[in-house]
Amino acid sequence: MEETYPLAQVADILSIPKAILHKWEKNGKLIPTLNAKTGKKEYTKTQLEIFEPARAMYNTQWDKEQKISPIKTYNGIELFAGAGGLALGLEKAGMYSFMLNEIDKQACSTLRHNRPKWNVVEGDVLDIDFSLYDGKIDWLSGGFPCQAFSYAGKKLGFEDTRGTLFHEFCRALNECSPKIFFAENVKGLMSHDEGRTLDTIKSVMVDIGYTLIEPKVLKAIFYKVPQKRERLIIVGVRNDLAHISVFSWPSPYKKIMTVKDALKKGDLYNCDVPISLGQKYPKRKCEILSYVPQGGYWRDLPDDLQREYMQKSYYLGGGKTGMARRLSLDEPSLTLTCSPAQKQTERCHPTETRPLTVREYARIQTFPDDWEFLGSMSHQYKQIGNAVPVNLSHAIGRSLVGLLNNITEHEANNQKFTNAENPGNGA
Repeated sequence: MEETYPLAQVADILSIPKAILHKWEKNGKLIPTLNAKTGKKEYTKTQLEIFEPARAMYNTQWDKEQKISPIKTYNGIELFAGAGGLALGLEKAGMYSFMLNEIDKQACSTLRHNRPKWNVVEGDVLDIDFSLYDGKIDWLSGGFPCQAFSYAGKKLGFEDTRGTLFHEFCRALNECSPKIFFAENVKGLMSHDEGRTLDTIKSVMVDIGYTLIEPKVLKAIFYKVPQKRERLIIVGVRNDLAHISVFSWPSPYKKIMTVKDALKKGDLYNCDVPISLGQKYPKRKCEILSYVPQGGYWRDLPDDLQREYMQKSYYLGGGKTGMARRLSLDEPSLTLTCSPAQKQTERCHPTETRPLTVREYARIQTFPDDWEFLGSMSHQYKQIGNAVPVNLSHAIGRSLVGLLNNITEHEANNQKFTNAENPGNGA
């Protein structure tokens, strides 16, 4: 029997609203069948093959890319390391962190607790002299917080971005001259100030000596992450190496992971999610949210409860789809925030009327169960919510290792050619 996909999953694969699928069904563009057992609409693999995102999943090179490993030790520095989501994924890909910098005390405690051998430098990035690492590292990574620049109608250079954490990231690039760099940021940076902020970022990186791969927004759901998180990825290669460099974006995983995959034993984890502490709802809020079905939100409440819960927001425009939102076991989670009980961005458990626990939060970000978070409960949620999903980082890391391997092989071949032409230069 041909493989089928539920409507919600198809919407995720094609990155379109469910309403569009309903519209396509009405006009005959894409007509689903009804599953006799579940009563839900489904689409066949054949139907989806006309769409590029689906073809990419069916013809994925994921398993082949799993075999990519470093042909030598690649040392690097990570800035704005947080609780280690990015660092852990890069480590799994075989990249060695020479030093990690983070200003948050509790996040540093988390890093040291889980990786005692990591060189965690706690403090302000402004206080680090990166010239000490010049010639010692192969890569630099980090997710610098997005800060606006003042344009005044002129092209900005490196010095004009002073006072921003982006400037410090570029100062590190300038002072330690790694072969490659990898930066990640929010999707909104692509369109911020009509694209001018990103244009400034790109031009500054080019000015200090790097050739950029065209930045791309990666959707975490395509990289074995049960969450609809999107991150802007920027990759650059030092100019003297750009002509010998080949970079390939990671291939998507063969299927979309769901909240059920995060919480239950299966393809992602070999056991159900461990019991852990979590925030609680006040009594009345719990009573109201108990009426929200899986995948539903405030509009699924009876009208009187909508008015009580939403208060003045009830009369305002906009969907406010994050309010009173309950996750669905059969879909990826919405992007996690720093607090699962925050009214504007609710993340209620699919089958129990409560916020997700700390370990459930961590699993949706694909942290391993043995990665422990230190600090208060609210700070643990914050550390997890701010992290790069580990599996997304791992996928990007494999592509970066492939890039570094390519550079290493070309350098080795060039050296052999030089030695052959000049035998006196050999060992």
